[in-house]
Amino acid sequence: MLDPYYIGIFLRGLGMTLLLAGISVVLGSLFGLIPAFMRLSKHKGLNILATSYVELIRGTPLLVQVLLIYSFIKMPVTLFLGIDLSAFIPGMLALLINSSAYVSEVIRAGIVSIDRGQKEAALSLGMSESLTMRLVILPQAIKNIMPALGNEFVTMIKETSIFMYLGISELMYSAVIIRSQTYLVKESYIVVAIMYFLLTFPTSKLMSYFERRLKKSDAK
Repeated sequence: MLDPYYIGIFLRGLGMTLLLAGISVVLGSLFGLIPAFMRLSKHKGLNILATSYVELIRGTPLLVQVLLIYSFIKMPVTLFLGIDLSAFIPGMLALLINSSAYVSEVIRAGIVSIDRGQKEAALSLGMSESLTMRLVILPQAIKNIMPALGNEFVTMIKETSIFMYLGISELMYSAVIIRSQTYLVKESYIVVAIMYFLLTFPTSKLMSYFERRLKKSDAK
């Protein structure tokens, strides 16, 4: 297990896991703005559409979403930097859709948490609703949103293990490769469990630290 070859496999899996989690949270945050604002809209149709989307995605397992999208998107095997795009793109799309649904609720909750008087004061000064949202509401809401986004990143790190079923070389798939070559089943999974813990635990503590700092700054 200490062979540099196997360490390299684990490290490549670690890099892929971080890449998948990072892309899903960053792009999921951008796309999550759409259903978040749709749910905050006064237009009933948009509200119902966004609510249905969020509830459907949150109410079904990620594994089902990944396999369903993978079955719909048929691509020829295409290698790019050693990554099979025929599996990476459908899997990444499923992870992005899943993340956007959860992040949209984080964004919506962050916006709703801002005192309504802030918006009314800005409108009374002659600012438009879009300008009020951009300059008054969102800057304050971001302070409430950031800790939750950190938690979403931690969740996505663990969720990327599902990509093992698509043959993408993330951490869990690395363990499968090493297990099949060395027959060290327990040892392979113990190493992966430790690596996941070393990724998620410090990140969770860092998010808790920032959350406490933000609360202290608000109290001043």
